[in-house]
Amino acid sequence: MAIYESEHTKFMREWMEAHPEEREEQRKGRALWWDKPQELATQKAQRESTVAQKAYPYQSEV
Repeated sequence: MAIYESEHTKFMREWMEAHPEEREEQRKGRALWWDKPQELATQKAQRESTVAQKAYPYQSEV
């Protein structure tokens, strides 16, 4: 049984093989939006500041 691979995946794999210089641009873009250092104190403060949600927030108080 063959593993499915989309046309887009095939195109991107072939394009990246033909343009290896784009790997650096890909890394820069990922670093810009995703790979950020995490501060544990900030994460803890955000977790502690959340307000508990009701099970169904749209239900009126009866």
